[in-house]
Amino acid sequence: MSMASLRTPLLCLLVLVVTEGWAQQTLLPGCYMRPLNVTVRSDRLGSCRGSRVVLGCAGYCESSSYPSEYSVMEATDYRHNITSVSQCCTIGSMRKVKVWIKCPGGWYRGMDIYTAKTCKCEACLFWRY
Repeated sequence: MSMASLRTPLLCLLVLVVTEGWAQQTLLPGCYMRPLNVTVRSDRLGSCRGSRVVLGCAGYCESSSYPSEYSVMEATDYRHNITSVSQCCTIGSMRKVKVWIKCPGGWYRGMDIYTAKTCKCEACLFWRY
């Protein structure tokens, strides 16, 4: 058997193993980085534009709810009978990346934008989402 004939099955196996790992990651609870394609335009017509793939955070985190304590229900005139503790998937840390913008005259350095460096589950804050 030649080396060329051995490489093809190994390559196919490697692709299957890698894609299977990605599929499993999306099924597990948690907060993961996901690629997003961002396009920057100079105006509505897009005379100058540039694109870049950045990372965002998506997924889900553990949340729970339980009956409120009697003192809480009494203080809220019995309107707050369930207490919930929620966590949301959010960016843990960021880093700057450059978007290069192409104009009719050639390439120009564009602007700095942020991409996720890490993701985390954190208490949901209403003003953030």
